[in-house]
Amino acid sequence: MAQAPPTQVDRSRTAVLRGLDKVSARISTFEAPVGEEVRFGSLRILVQACNKRPPEETPETTAFLEVTDMRPGQPVNKVYTGWMFASSPALSALEHPVYDVWVIDCKIPAPPVPAGRR
Repeated sequence: MAQAPPTQVDRSRTAVLRGLDKVSARISTFEAPVGEEVRFGSLRILVQACNKRPPEETPETTAFLEVTDMRPGQPVNKVYTGWMFASSPALSALEHPVYDVWVIDCKIPAPPVPAGRR
């Protein structure tokens, strides 16, 4: 079943992702601004949406990712498209022989403070 991409994109948000290189056993934490491509090894990751529940609700962070494998000398291969959940990384996991990527957090900018309230 195909997962629906988000209908609205908030480009002010940034997904915090963690990646594992299974060959070297290195874990990296990196940021991926919504709407901008980032690279992790041979993967090209595009975050289409990043959401985080307010503190008064049950904690959950979600991100809609498009992941493409860009190995040199091989055809481009889309390896993942869908929502990832920080609380349940295995629920909708990237399946790749070399890399694992999962969502850690979503950075949402604070709303501006009105001039008279500083």
